[in-house]
Amino acid sequence: MNHFKTTFFFLRLPVAVSLLGHGLVRLPKLAGFSNWMVGTMEKSVIPPALIVPFSYFLPIAEALLGLALLVGFKVRYTLFASITLMSLLIFGSCSIENWSAIEAQLLHAFYLMAIYWFWEKNQSLQTP
Repeated sequence: MNHFKTTFFFLRLPVAVSLLGHGLVRLPKLAGFSNWMVGTMEKSVIPPALIVPFSYFLPIAEALLGLALLVGFKVRYTLFASITLMSLLIFGSCSIENWSAIEAQLLHAFYLMAIYWFWEKNQSLQTP
């Protein structure tokens, strides 16, 4: 499987760019993004005391996970962290019944899981 590294890079590329892009565009306007998220989550059962810190954490996490995926850093842990982040976003979207956002988040989660499956299946074929 001599093309594994190239194939694996191009499998990671779209979701890495998506996560990195989401994070990078939000970082310069972190306070505005936080205010937007708190306003969006007003009808949620999740208390603002949890939403505010998460709204500051999210762009940083997205940027770091996107960058880690892009460069292939600690692949297993990065993919697990990314899937966990998507699960948190899905939970938040469910709490405000934002079904269209859930579709995009589920797509990201399934894509990340497919990347993990591909990586796991090919680990035994790689030479140390």
